[in-house]
Amino acid sequence: MTSLPELEAVEIAQKLIRFDTSNFGDGSGPGEREAAEYVAGSLSEVGWEPLIVESEPRRATVLLRIPGREPQRGALVLHGHSDVVPANAPDWTVDPFGGVIRDGLLWGRGAVDMKQMVGMMLAVARDMKRSGWAPRRDIVLAVFADEEAGGRKGSHWVVDNHPEFFAGATDAVSEVGGYSITLDGRRVYLIQTAEKGLHWLRLVAHGTAGHGSLVNEDNAVTRLAGAVHRIGTHAWPLHLTHTMRRLLDGVADLTGLSYDPEDEESVLRLVDALGPSGAFVRATVRTGVSPTQLDAGYKANVVPGAATAAVDMRTIPGTEEDALATLKRLAGPGVDLQDINRDIGLEVPFEGEFVDAMVDSVLAEDPDATVLPYMLSAGTDNKALSRLGIRGYGFTPLRLPDGFDFAAMFHGVDERIPVDSVHFGVRVLTHLLRNG
Repeated sequence: MTSLPELEAVEIAQKLIRFDTSNFGDGSGPGEREAAEYVAGSLSEVGWEPLIVESEPRRATVLLRIPGREPQRGALVLHGHSDVVPANAPDWTVDPFGGVIRDGLLWGRGAVDMKQMVGMMLAVARDMKRSGWAPRRDIVLAVFADEEAGGRKGSHWVVDNHPEFFAGATDAVSEVGGYSITLDGRRVYLIQTAEKGLHWLRLVAHGTAGHGSLVNEDNAVTRLAGAVHRIGTHAWPLHLTHTMRRLLDGVADLTGLSYDPEDEESVLRLVDALGPSGAFVRATVRTGVSPTQLDAGYKANVVPGAATAAVDMRTIPGTEEDALATLKRLAGPGVDLQDINRDIGLEVPFEGEFVDAMVDSVLAEDPDATVLPYMLSAGTDNKALSRLGIRGYGFTPLRLPDGFDFAAMFHGVDERIPVDSVHFGVRVLTHLLRNG
């Protein structure tokens, strides 16, 4: 029988999807204020006293501290974000902000990233208050603004301005981990213990402006095109961190496939064995850079004096400075590099009491499963919390159907999540907070 918290998690996620919290990254979106008020109201309704803070008008974050049975233990930060990437409605088969349930799936922008997890968090917190049970550790519940644009108006702002809210916290859990894949007939849950560094840069190529009919050997567009081509086609070397080696060792054991960590072909053979989720993992065996924007000139017969491009560099943790030096070399002379957004890479051990608690909470609901670590190619608000010395993990527990292309749901058209997976997540999250 489905429990009240399981039902509430889906209902809350539905309602959150119906708030358009699109984050365009330039401040032009609607902001998170109405969604934050709904989150705070759902907590206040059962007797909690959450706080709403704003980095600027309408960029709202919700914070709540829940006392645990053992306050001497380090607190656990349970966090999510209420903003989403934009959705182009004509591309969808449902209203992206309708929160539709169809074919046993919850559809809508944020169904995966990550209003379903916020729904689970709130449902469990409501159950604590309503049923009178306390978590083992103090819980700092946070629903941040602005994660989809790097968190400068969300988690980073909160860490800078309200660090006292996280006093004593040692661990954090959030998105893009704890979900299942099917590997050689067995369910495997991937806990995120690492995430790549983030560095968005603008390339500015300089040249001599002039008439398009004349010979111009100092052409900024040509210079920029060469830089973008070199950067976009550069073969970054294979680089497996401790997390990736542990993951690939586990995949090799489960599949019987052998691999050499120095041999790219054998590494990618294991990655491909992960099925649709291999798209996540393939991006974490090396640093990668994607050119994303180009801009130059104002008229077809005028050579401009400057041309610009943007690139998205995602670095293996601990290699950020070396990667930047390589990027500067590839850009070449006459091209300046300007920061757009930059944040660190993270890696924490897949061991210890709290990791054991996450594994135990999954196995309590799926005892025949295997749990392995992995690295996320993108970033989360754990980056901001790490500045306070808090270890961050990706743990949104979801038991997914075989073949469900979870990676494609992130920022994708027709984003959706099985309702049963959300119910499963509530049970696992409850077990973790009671015992972890």
